Amino acid sequence: MPRVVHFEIPADDPERVIGFFEKTFGWRIEKWDGPIDYWLVMTGEEEHGIDGGITRREGEDSMVANTIDVPDLDAYIAKVEEHGGEIVLPKMAVPGVGWMAYFKDPEGNLHGMMQSDTSAA
Repeated sequence: MPRVVHFEIPADDPERVIGFFEKTFGWRIEKWDGPIDYWLVMTGEEEHGIDGGITRREGEDSMVANTIDVPDLDAYIAKVEEHGGEIVLPKMAVPGVGWMAYFKDPEGNLHGMMQSDTSAA
């Protein structure tokens, strides 16, 4: 069954929100060395919970998004559309990580879906 495996927090000032979460919750946050400004968020060492990321806000519609791990992104894109969701950012490669798409559920909430594939480019 697909599960939430990642969250993203958009920020106008990533350094400010990084400081907030590091000081408030003790999270460890590191800059990703990929092709975009992105910070990896480690929320703990235990098995319970998930890690996430911080990204630069790209407009007024940016909101916190949970990412769901799926075995076949194309099949789940079809399921989202079949059940009343809307794909808002189509399938794209996250180099070395996998394939990603974003959708809104029927209530307008933003979510991501990720299919792991280290050969994605």
